[in-house]
Formats: sequence, structure tokens, C-alpha cells
Amino acid sequence: MAHGPAEDVNRAVATARRAFTEGPWSRMTPSERSGLVWRIGDRILERAADFAQLEALDNGKSAGVAQAVGVTWAADIFHYYAGWATKVEGRTIPVSVPWVPGAEWHAYTLREPVGVCAQIIPWNFPLLMAAFKVAPALATGNTVILKPAEQTPLTALLLGEIIQELDVPPGVFNIVTGFGEAGAALASHDDVDKVAFTGSTEVGKKIVDAARGNLNKVSLELGGKSPNIVFADADLEAAVSGSAGAWLFNHGQCCVADTRLFVEDKIFDEFTQAVADFAAQAKLGPGLGPATEVGPLIDQDQADRVTGYLRQGLADGARALTGGGRHGDTGFYVQPTVLVDVKPEFSVVREEIFGPVVVAQPFSTDDGVVRQANDTDFGLAAGVWTREHLQGPPHRPPTQGRHGLGQHVQRLRHGTPLRRVQAVRLGAGTRRGRHRSLHPGQGREHPVVRGVRPSAGLGGTASPTGASGPWCRPCTPATAPSWPRPASRSWAVGSPLRLPRASEPTACP
Repeated sequence: MAHGPAEDVNRAVATARRAFTEGPWSRMTPSERSGLVWRIGDRILERAADFAQLEALDNGKSAGVAQAVGVTWAADIFHYYAGWATKVEGRTIPVSVPWVPGAEWHAYTLREPVGVCAQIIPWNFPLLMAAFKVAPALATGNTVILKPAEQTPLTALLLGEIIQELDVPPGVFNIVTGFGEAGAALASHDDVDKVAFTGSTEVGKKIVDAARGNLNKVSLELGGKSPNIVFADADLEAAVSGSAGAWLFNHGQCCVADTRLFVEDKIFDEFTQAVADFAAQAKLGPGLGPATEVGPLIDQDQADRVTGYLRQGLADGARALTGGGRHGDTGFYVQPTVLVDVKPEFSVVREEIFGPVVVAQPFSTDDGVVRQANDTDFGLAAGVWTREHLQGPPHRPPTQGRHGLGQHVQRLRHGTPLRRVQAVRLGAGTRRGRHRSLHPGQGREHPVVRGVRPSAGLGGTASPTGASGPWCRPCTPATAPSWPRPASRSWAVGSPLRLPRASEPTACP
């Protein structure tokens, strides 16, 4: 695989800039962009088996799960954002100022593409993370430079092949493969307008530092240590399988994994043992194995990291109801592990492990669970299993923290707002910088104010402040339409269908 140095990054940025400012992409209508983005989703579905096999080879995940979840979801994301291409709108603002009495103003905001977007994606969901970043950026008219993780570049390259086969203009979508220096070069590049990054908190801090010198827009989606709360009144059969799946999915290499399990003390022993029994029955094997439920971790470094946390947790006093170490003598397999007898200060409780490991802690309804659930530097998602405690006022306590509330975090869909709290300093901000990055590169909104004298009408050119300019660029005193306008004009889909009365002027064409 090509190791893209800084020179390749410079070439990619220059190509993306030319495509944004000079090529046909900037002149393409939103409807045309919508059609292209939709067809990308269609082509992903057509080659779903190829994408799934590459995900299994690259990442180790089950090819069946990859096709059923990751590939299908990625196609759906492109279809979803294809619809947004024609729905990015500005707004008009009724401006009045006390120092110019009687003046009338035409003020509005205009949403425009950000420009060149550098998008750096992780290795745990390579195609899905690419879709989350690429689809909204293309739908809103940006150009993209995608930097896949060095461990998992194959599905990004197949996505590039698909886009190249369609009518997407050259230079709109670019890929740079390589290691961390390629991502660093993108984050610090003066001609990049936006950086979107998904990955570890440590690398996220470096991205912020690199972008600080050129004031690039940055969106981050970093780590998680999400809580899953089980009350004694829950449907325990459903809660056992759901709670296990919440940290076993994708071998635990999932940012919204519920890796802190809080169980009401009345059922703690029974419930945690049931979760351990469920996890112990999971079938470990290679991603291409048809029966595989939990595959290997991404590489040797990650396997060593996860087993290192397990050794430290057991040394601190935690007890494993199941698992607790590596699985087998070959491959990067780690046993699904349920740890109990843990304390809040243990590293297995405080830090993101990113493997098939859950720590379980009891709580009582007298003391509550909100404080424990929010006792973390991370925040991304949450799960609550209950029948009674989501009715009326008792519903409020779980939503008072940083995590929000979800019945089962693995059922999230694009468009669902995720509240993200990360241990990152941003300037003089708080200790936990807050980021929402579901829509990277979506566009920017800036105000445009044009003043018009009341007597000037639509063709007026003088403003109360002395500035000149018409209502809008196509209209001049010579070309302004005559009134009344005929009612038989054409309308685009999504336009407000309020036709004028015969004596009522309409807006500029």
C-alpha cells in the first residue's frame, strides 16, 4: 500500500482546491449533486459482498455482520444525505436599528460549502466512517481528501473506484493512504478549510494542535466509556442479550460500546452471571468464518493494549466472571471478559479499553445511579433497561448528565444526535470540549445585508448608509420585473407554494 508523504498531501490539496474553485463541481446544481450522491449509495449496495469481504480481511470483523450492518448502513447514509443536497437553505432577517429610523433593510444568510475538507477516519468501521464524512461533504458541494487508517485502507480505495466510475468531476474526491504524518500534514495544511477526525482522544488532541496554527474548522469524534443501566424491573431476558451485545459488537472496538454496566443491587449477581454466560458462548474466529460472532482485534498492538488492561485490572482486585486474557496461541483474539468487584479509580473503569471487556458495578435505587454513570471524562451514548423508571418524572434523572439517553446504543441511526464530551482542551474553554460531528463539512452560514431606500423599490440602488447594491444580483433598475407578475410560473420541488394575488408583487426571480 502506498505510503503517502507530505508531498502527496500537497498534491491532493491542490487538486481538491482546483476542483472546488475552477471545475464544474462548483457550478453543479444541488439536484445534480443529489443524484450523484444517491448513485454512490446504489453502487455500494451493488458491490456489498466485495465491501464486506474487504472489511473482514482488513479489520477481522465478521463478513456477514459487515455486510448486514456496516455496508448497508453506509449505502443508506449516502441515500440519506442525497436528500439534503436540495434542502440547505439560508434565511431572511427582519433588521431594524434605532440609529436609522424608518430605514428598511434586506438582510439574509447564505449557506455555502466550506471548501476543501480533510477527513481522517479510523480502523474500526472503515467504510461506515468514510460514509459519515464523505456523504454530507459531497452533498453540500465540498471537495474531499480522505485519509483512511493505515490498517484498513481497502474499502476506502474501493469507494474511490466507485466514485471514479460515476460522473463525479476529477479532483472532487481524493484519497491519501499512509501513516500518521499524512494526517498531520492534512490537519496543518494552510489550504484545507475543514478537518474532520474520528479516532482516539490522544490523536484528537494532536489534530487540534495542528489546526490551531491556521484556524481550520475542526470536528472531532473521539473515545467513549458509555454507561448501560439495568433496573430490576427490566425485561431481563432482553436486557441480558442487549447488554452483552452492547460491548461485544465489533469485538468491543466501537466508540459507543456500553463498557460500564450498572445493575440494580437486587439482581446484580444473577444478572452479571447471565451476561458472563452469554459472552462465554460467543463463537470466536476469523472474519471470513460463517459462524464467527467475535473476531480478532485489529492488530498486535491493540491485542497487547487490551490484555494489558486486563492484567492491570485483575492485579488491582477485579474478578473475571468469564474471560480475562488472550484466546488461543495464534491471532489477535481476546476472550470476552466480564469484570466485577471493580472500584471507580481502577484503570479498567476510567479508561477506554476498546476491546471485548465490560466492567459491572451495582447501584441502589436509594442512592441513584446518575452520579456514577456520569463519573467519566468521556461521554457519547447511554443505555437504560427498565419498565417503570422511564414513566413521568423518574425519566428525568438519567437525562441530566452528559450522555443523553438511549434504549440500546447499538441501534443508533444517522440523524440521531449524539452528545459528545471529550477530554480535550480547546483554547481557553472548559476541560471537556464538546463536539458534534455527525455532519462534517456541511457548510457555513454568513450574513449578507443589502440596504434599500423605501422609495427605491426592487430596483433601488441607494441604502441608508450610502452603500450601493440591488436586492439581488440578477436584478437591476433596467431588468427588474414588472408587476403584477403572472401566476403561471414554474416552481422547484421544495419551494413554498404561496402564489401572489394579482395586485401583490412577488420576490425576485
